[in-house]
Amino acid sequence: MRAVWPAVKLISYMAMTINEIQDEIVDEFSAYDDWMDKYSLLIEIGNDMEPYPEEHRKPEYVIEGCQSTVWIYCEQKPDGTLTFKGDSDAIIVKGIVALLLRVVNGQKPHDIETADLYFIDKIGLKENLTPTRSNGLLAMIKQIRLYAMAYAAKERSQDVK
Repeated sequence: MRAVWPAVKLISYMAMTINEIQDEIVDEFSAYDDWMDKYSLLIEIGNDMEPYPEEHRKPEYVIEGCQSTVWIYCEQKPDGTLTFKGDSDAIIVKGIVALLLRVVNGQKPHDIETADLYFIDKIGLKENLTPTRSNGLLAMIKQIRLYAMAYAAKERSQDVK
């Protein structure tokens, strides 16, 4: 079964809450019992990601603590939502990056800061990763939250002015 993530569907995710997106991911993964099928789905999801901008393929966007090279870049849109771009040189990790970014893209910084990313446990992702990949997943989440915290602090400082 091939995952199809057209641009129209990606835009519709931005109107969904973090929990609605997570629930959708849990439903998608629940269609598979075997982790080899779930890994295949992760690979397809990663392959369907938008290309990562070459100008952001810099050391400052590399996630430390990952076994493979992972880049995550974030910017804030005029409406206050955050847009993340990511990539990895490892195919399964690229799929994990795509899942994480699917959940947080188009969300407000405060919502990302406080989100419980429960889909990771519900789909069994963490328990089916090697310890080093699991540490990398935690490092990616930490960096996403740091971006959200930085933009939230920036918003708060502008509200004070």
